[in-house]
Amino acid sequence: MKFLSFAFNALVATAFAQEQNKYTYERLNRKDAPHRDGGANERQLVLVVDIQDGLFQLTRDTDPHLYKNSALAHAELGKTFDIPVILTTSTETGPTGPLFQEIADQYPEAPFIKREGEINAWDNAAFREAVTAANKTQIIIAGIATDVCTTFLALSLREAGYSVWANGEASGTYSTFVRDISNTRMEKAGIQVVSFFAIVGELMRDHRGDENGNYGAEKVNPLFTKFFPLLGILTRGHNAAVRNGTISPV
Repeated sequence: MKFLSFAFNALVATAFAQEQNKYTYERLNRKDAPHRDGGANERQLVLVVDIQDGLFQLTRDTDPHLYKNSALAHAELGKTFDIPVILTTSTETGPTGPLFQEIADQYPEAPFIKREGEINAWDNAAFREAVTAANKTQIIIAGIATDVCTTFLALSLREAGYSVWANGEASGTYSTFVRDISNTRMEKAGIQVVSFFAIVGELMRDHRGDENGNYGAEKVNPLFTKFFPLLGILTRGHNAAVRNGTISPV
């Protein structure tokens, strides 16, 4: 009898452990929120945080040329996937400098909160109101510096109940050590620290596109050609070979 009781308890404990260890794959899932009447995506919001001329000088964890490309690619996500964008900067009149002009020119009508002193953007009432008014649940974020502007805001957004996706390539800081411990800190809080390519893949979902508003290769390839040429130019070369009859289309 004692053995049966022990065996039963062991089975219950095993079942409980399996239940606790279940993993749910969260996606940037456009199928769950298809476009309606050509409107903007209903779940995602892109935040461009303190990507400023002065702060750019701090980015030493990767090649500065690559970082600038990644920062501009992050901002381009809004245009490519019809996702609303909010811009914010910190003390522009000081050494941190203005927002990258390329990004400012790209989104002249986007909410742009110029913080006068708050280090954590979430501490700024106007910024919080803009994010709340957007009424999104999944936030895609990048900024300078990774350990401060990105991490502080990402943690605050998680605390506020948002799903947060940190674009690891488009955030920069002054050393790889600081980058790594900052990304670990975010990951422990349930923040998804991912690459630009991963974000695009999540949003794209299917090379063919579909009737639910998911973008296929035809829509996304210009983004790759501009910011991810390893894939974009490969695709461009394939398309050229199809056009001139060297190979047959797949």
